[in-house]
Amino acid sequence: MGSVLRILDLNSVVLALVLGLIFLVLFEIMRIHVSRGRTPPGPRPFPFVGTIPHVIMDPAGCVRSFHQYGEMATMFLGRQPMITLNTLQITKEALVQDASSFSGRPALLPITEWMIKGFGIVMATFGHSWRQQRRFALHTLRNLGIGKKSMEERVLQEGRYLIAMMLKAEETAFDPQHVIQNAVFNIICSIVFGDRFEYDNKRFAHLLKILNKHFMLMASATGQIFSIIPFIKHFPGPHQKMLRNVDDLLGFIREEVKEHRQTIDPENPRDFIDAYLLEIEKQKSREDSTFHEGNMVMSAVDLFLAGTDTTATTIRWGLIFLMENPEVQERCHEEIVQVLGYDRLPCMDDRDRLPYTYAAVHEIQRCANIVPFGVVHATTQPTKLRGYDIPKGTMIMTNFTRILSDEEHWKSPDTFNPENFLDENGHFYKPEAFIAFSLGPRACLGETLARTELFLFITSLLQRIHFSWPPNSQCPHMDGIIGALRYPHPYKITCRSRDAKD
Repeated sequence: MGSVLRILDLNSVVLALVLGLIFLVLFEIMRIHVSRGRTPPGPRPFPFVGTIPHVIMDPAGCVRSFHQYGEMATMFLGRQPMITLNTLQITKEALVQDASSFSGRPALLPITEWMIKGFGIVMATFGHSWRQQRRFALHTLRNLGIGKKSMEERVLQEGRYLIAMMLKAEETAFDPQHVIQNAVFNIICSIVFGDRFEYDNKRFAHLLKILNKHFMLMASATGQIFSIIPFIKHFPGPHQKMLRNVDDLLGFIREEVKEHRQTIDPENPRDFIDAYLLEIEKQKSREDSTFHEGNMVMSAVDLFLAGTDTTATTIRWGLIFLMENPEVQERCHEEIVQVLGYDRLPCMDDRDRLPYTYAAVHEIQRCANIVPFGVVHATTQPTKLRGYDIPKGTMIMTNFTRILSDEEHWKSPDTFNPENFLDENGHFYKPEAFIAFSLGPRACLGETLARTELFLFITSLLQRIHFSWPPNSQCPHMDGIIGALRYPHPYKITCRSRDAKD
């Protein structure tokens, strides 16, 4: 009799669990139905995980599909709605005309909060600390030469090293990722640390390894899962690698800060860290100061994360487009040589005299589309957009993929064609829809530096080197790898030196 009762009790427990699970699923389906009625249309979310499976299964196709729902669409990150802005007009309305409502960062991305603890600039909350840190960073970057001839000279110096390293492997197939990253990362190193590293420097190689691992982990399925179930941070697993890697990066920066404290000359700040240490002392007595080591270290990290992999990835895409369109590569080279010859290096003042090359650089950015949805925003207060009530804290993303390929704004929206940036007289012009650096108060902090690097690096390379695919190789799949950025699949190139005899 007792065994029968135990079996009945066990069956009751199982039945209760099954009924409870059914109730939870039905409740979740009802909640989704109600949520979808209050938000712009979008793909149907799965219970509990939202539309993340769509993104994981077909990232590129998912990104391309959102415009079919109209000027606004909704995806769900787990149970949280995320609204995408699919047209230029609505993006301007939100990020520019109603900037104070749409310039926040989401508090509901636990992976970000776990790692940066609200410090820094890029992912900091829209408020007093963010304003102080961004204003100081922009002012300091200008003082360190951003937008000036001195910064052009640094980029050109690094461009010489990059050309030399590429031509070391002349006529030999090699992957250009490492040397391109070295060159771009060294520019930020010179700004943040006051000096560049030799490409074979072990400390530099360690920093690159940390940064590359960070981008890879953030783009992984682990990073996506952590956003849905943040409590897993208390348990062992692959997500713990993300925190350890961030700790390694912060430790690297702190070591540099320690060395700077010992050698700083208050009359002659050398770099961003020196300038920040002096600002901490200057602001000591102010109660509203947000200048402290936590913000300093994370601001330095932001400069690395925002100003390195983005530019390096754009250049890597650029080589693919130029090799796939050899007539564009040749026309750029001919224009450069006609204006500069083979010996004089380019400068930013040459842009007007190199309209086709300048257009090609912009077309590389348009087609590379390295941030298909940009950096996530959040509403800072309840607001309205096109008749929809949008609660405070709602995540907002811009559909750059659609805007940068909208036939309403581009002559050749679906093909690589520098004519997209040339008028009927062959002069360069920038269409309003070219918003690769975003819009509004949260626009890219490093836009001026990125523009300088892209033009000078790409022009210098095209002046001196002919790029082609190695024999029996082909272009990688152009959907790329969508993660923290949109990366090209690994590929190899061959280089041939150009000179006057050609």
